Amino acid sequence: MTFTQNFTAVGNNLSLTAIVALLPILYFFWALAIKRMKGHIAGLTTLILAIIIAVIAYKVPVGMAVMSATQGAVYGVLPIGWIIVASVFLYKITVKSGQFEIIRHSVLSITEDRRLQALLVAFSFGAFLEGAAGFGAPVAISAALLVGLGFNPLYAAGICLIANTAPVAFGAIGIPVIAMEGPTGIAAKEISKMIGRQLPFLSAFIPFYLVFIMAGFKKTLEVLPAILVSGFSFAITQYLSSNFLGPELPDILSALVSLFALAIFLNFWKPKTTFHFSAEQELAATSAVTISGSKTKEVHYTGGQIFKAWSPFILLTATITLWGIPTIKLALSGHYEGHNAILKVVNSIGHALSFVPEVPLIHNKVFSEAGGTPIAAVYKLELLAAAGTAILIAAIITKFIVKMSWKDWAATFAGTLNEVKYPLITIASVVGFAYVINLAGMSTTLGLALAKTGSVLFPFFSPFLGWLGVFVTGSDTSANVLFAKLQMVTAKNIGMDPVLALAANSSGGVTGKMISPQSIAVACAAVGLVGKESDLFRFTIKHSIFLVVMIGIIVWLQNSVLTFMIP
Repeated sequence: MTFTQNFTAVGNNLSLTAIVALLPILYFFWALAIKRMKGHIAGLTTLILAIIIAVIAYKVPVGMAVMSATQGAVYGVLPIGWIIVASVFLYKITVKSGQFEIIRHSVLSITEDRRLQALLVAFSFGAFLEGAAGFGAPVAISAALLVGLGFNPLYAAGICLIANTAPVAFGAIGIPVIAMEGPTGIAAKEISKMIGRQLPFLSAFIPFYLVFIMAGFKKTLEVLPAILVSGFSFAITQYLSSNFLGPELPDILSALVSLFALAIFLNFWKPKTTFHFSAEQELAATSAVTISGSKTKEVHYTGGQIFKAWSPFILLTATITLWGIPTIKLALSGHYEGHNAILKVVNSIGHALSFVPEVPLIHNKVFSEAGGTPIAAVYKLELLAAAGTAILIAAIITKFIVKMSWKDWAATFAGTLNEVKYPLITIASVVGFAYVINLAGMSTTLGLALAKTGSVLFPFFSPFLGWLGVFVTGSDTSANVLFAKLQMVTAKNIGMDPVLALAANSSGGVTGKMISPQSIAVACAAVGLVGKESDLFRFTIKHSIFLVVMIGIIVWLQNSVLTFMIP
């Protein structure tokens, strides 16, 4: 049995079919934002609705729809869910061993101001993790750090999701950009240049926007010098690296420059007042080293103690960076063909721990068009190559550094698994939902409908395709693969530069990351808000819409007025 996608399945009418295809997405918005369902309930019911619509409206055989959901669910658990488990586990080791109190103190020694802590941890450090690993690691780790510093969990998660907007397009060593080269034939470096002439505007704005959300306009102006250092150092580095080096390093370089620039700047400049959340007043009265700056007891840690406390996250940074190097990544997944002896050994282990079985009923049985090439469908289980495994290795080494017993280590791991079981269900169901609507052709239907907006409006709506793609798939890489060809063809038909359209897809996609069900589940798991996914979604949705409109305006101007910006 085979299935050929029909993008006008309902009444042979694109508009009508698009309305039907939109129903699962609208339902998910309603379930979280209005009904306030728990994340795993919203995810599972959305998946069921998507399967029903795929079967009834798109005529997908029931077995195919169900197997597509299992393919997505497996991908949701590995690699995405595995990153959450490993990240939260590593954080809990630092808490259990008492090292996090030292980390907290070291950050407070730089600044006790919540606004500046958000810039250092959520914006700069989170961007570095995005550049090195991607997936859920940046939000999981940086949000957990902020909660440990004393941030309200909802604020910590929301701020980290919004901060993660700036680096997503170049995440995981530039994979989202590189992924567009294959289906379009346009060089990744050219797309990188164009993205680097869009996103820096957003990157310079995000630090201001973060602090404004936290503290209001007046309190934001108090730290404007720090905001300018943080945002502009990041944006300028992002522009230079994306235009002259390519898509692999913009996040890592921009994050490091921003992090060190702000840390150094804070040695010479302090805000007139120290901002902290009103709910922390009572906590401050009883803390040995308080949030507000008043102290009942001075605590001093040596440089060695501080380095030891930060070593788990230094190890995490090292391992996920190592895992992201293309040659090593090939060896870890068992695909290395070089002659290096060490990598050959790694390749053998990676090959033994990689399983790529075909998905029953749908592997090479689905066609995007009559007579077209069949679409492969496999369960991709690369255990050694997964970023979560890199974080687990950091957690194993950390066990020896902090002198934790195997018993406590294992108990902490078991506790972590128990804590994130519902987020794992949420992620498995929403990724399953994404796979079902992709198999049926619903995503392409929505893309084709947006592409019909015409030569005047399409440049504005072009980023919305990326925004929609990331919301559905949880990945800028997936959204770029999904809509890159459509963006290019539509752009050529309306006289728009294809490179601009492809960049718009990726730049628009970054604003959808903060409302993606996967991202919401990751953030909630990291900060202990399991079951509160609807609250976090309500927090981020308005910011996501505002920022994608902002990108839409930038792209429209570049297409009509600022054409000199197109490489």
